[in-house]
Amino acid sequence: MPKETCDVTCIHQDTVDHVQSKIDQHFQPNASEIFKVLADQTRLKIAFALTIEDELCVCDVANIIGGSSATASHHLRHLRKLGLAEQQKKGKLVYYSLADPTVKQMVTMAFQLNEGCGAHV
Repeated sequence: MPKETCDVTCIHQDTVDHVQSKIDQHFQPNASEIFKVLADQTRLKIAFALTIEDELCVCDVANIIGGSSATASHHLRHLRKLGLAEQQKKGKLVYYSLADPTVKQMVTMAFQLNEGCGAHV
């Protein structure tokens, strides 16, 4: 098994400065919250379901996850709070969809990566 650390300390200061500058310009501390929310298996399942169907009502989501409407609403609220999903009321039903194509890409890529690694969610 290969060693996971360098044998000597050698800091490439130009590279470190360049990367640190980019991080300082673009890093958003709340970006990690997106991954925390999607780390929940139920919420990830809901997000994946919303990549298959453009929109789903809370009742359908509850059936897909095998839970109650209250449980589905709880998870959907987390997705909406971070801007990953949006809701629309149509008559007596509330429908959810992914907020934008980037979210759909991110969720789809997570499942593709998972398949490529041979892991199972």
